[in-house]
Amino acid sequence: MWPTRNAGKWALCGALASRFDAIAECEYGSMEGVVLKRSASGFPETVKLLIEAIERRGLTVFAQIDHAAGARQVDLELADEQVVIFGSPRSGTPLMQRDPRIGIELPLRMLVWREGTEVLLGYRDPRDLSASYEVSEQQTTLEQMAALLEQLAAEAASS
Repeated sequence: MWPTRNAGKWALCGALASRFDAIAECEYGSMEGVVLKRSASGFPETVKLLIEAIERRGLTVFAQIDHAAGARQVDLELADEQVVIFGSPRSGTPLMQRDPRIGIELPLRMLVWREGTEVLLGYRDPRDLSASYEVSEQQTTLEQMAALLEQLAAEAASS
């Protein structure tokens, strides 16, 4: 279920992602620049495709956080939902050298979750980080990260 705090806004984003099979940018609370992509595959296949796309690029998958498994451990129900955390120190380190606070945003991450019969991917647009951190001189790196995330989401969402 979409968060009830901004249910109308999320419903619109879900409808856009579902109807147009395109990237829809949404805002949720203070988290701006969330990009959504609907997957043509089921949940396990989408996660598998995402990880394969990451590894094909020589990036490291640092962690997979299975929120649904965590919920089950405390006898709660949650639809399939995983965060895949990945990246390369070669890209992230220069950003952190410029402003160490950006480390809270790194490595990159992508959320994959089931919403009813739909499987969605979501990520925060890294270009927005220059508004919160002193990394405007690293705009090229942020653009490359945004392009990477867009490519990964597209590959993971394809059937």
